[in-house]
Amino acid sequence: MKYSAIYLATFIERSNRFIARCRLLDTGEEIVTHVKNTGRSKELLLPEALVAVNYQPSVKRKTAYDLIAVKKGAMWINLDSQIPNALAAEGILTGQITLPGLKGQINFLKREYTFDRSKFDIYFETDQAEKGFVEVKGLTLENHGIGAFPDAPTLRGLKHVKELQLAQKMAYHCYVLFIVQFPLIKTATIHRGMQPALYEAVEQAEADGVQILAYNCEVDQESIAIKGEVPFDLAQTFIDPNQ
Repeated sequence: MKYSAIYLATFIERSNRFIARCRLLDTGEEIVTHVKNTGRSKELLLPEALVAVNYQPSVKRKTAYDLIAVKKGAMWINLDSQIPNALAAEGILTGQITLPGLKGQINFLKREYTFDRSKFDIYFETDQAEKGFVEVKGLTLENHGIGAFPDAPTLRGLKHVKELQLAQKMAYHCYVLFIVQFPLIKTATIHRGMQPALYEAVEQAEADGVQILAYNCEVDQESIAIKGEVPFDLAQTFIDPNQ
């Protein structure tokens, strides 16, 4: 996934969940950008942080720029919440992402599939008549090489995990897939301190056979691509850098 018109800027402030002010490095112009991630990202979006903005002017838009990545130390972290689903679907179809436990080859995949009271990100079928769901979550919170989800409580995420647990009991193959939107990570986990109910739901879902996967990405200021699988460990301790 490559962006078409990237400019570097310094972050000034986040006015609300959707809007931030930045200053272009080349011209010094102050711009208003759309933040393509509603997560808190407090440890990333700091004053003077180097960010990448994508210039996408349109009469239908309120801003001409999207803030899509931020540099943390030597590492770029992609913040575009629309990217993980596309990367996941492409990765599954091309074999970059493996869904363990399947006997057959995936021969049908559909994005945004409604099941019961939820709409899962991916529905698939195999040539061995297997059916399943993949719920994709972008992961951007990192500390000391540990990635954690979520960085803010998510009722939607909690609902999806419980619905996957139900589908697993109905003989579907169910997965939660974390797309880690940065390259340097040792382990992915659930941020228990941020949302204990989600931690417990994932623990119960795993016990019922729902599989939790994590794949990290190669990221720079203008592109992002699947890199490889990384361990997911529910028992991993995570220290929130914002506390």
